[in-house]
Amino acid sequence: MKWKVQYPDNIVEYFDPNEVQIVMFGCQLKNSKSTALKILNGEHKVVCAWVLCDMFEIRMGNYIPDNLQQVKYNPRILPYWNKDGMDMDNQKVDAIYSVGYKLNIK
Repeated sequence: MKWKVQYPDNIVEYFDPNEVQIVMFGCQLKNSKSTALKILNGEHKVVCAWVLCDMFEIRMGNYIPDNLQQVKYNPRILPYWNKDGMDMDNQKVDAIYSVGYKLNIK
């Protein structure tokens, strides 16, 4: 699995989560709720969640500021982005830090 980054001009790049950290600023958590509900009900898992952001940085290694909280997305468990079970779909956050395969919000 790799992180997919799609630019406004539709150019796509893939990044290995074990090699880089993506730090995103001015973010909004998005997903296809109808697709997520199908997955929750047993259909095949497909990519149906993404993060919109105003800008981002690719960093070598991982730096994690204090007081971050993990945000999760697994439509087999909950059909929405969640932080401690709370629905985070369409929520705006200042920054998101990838750490390996996990996302942490500020």
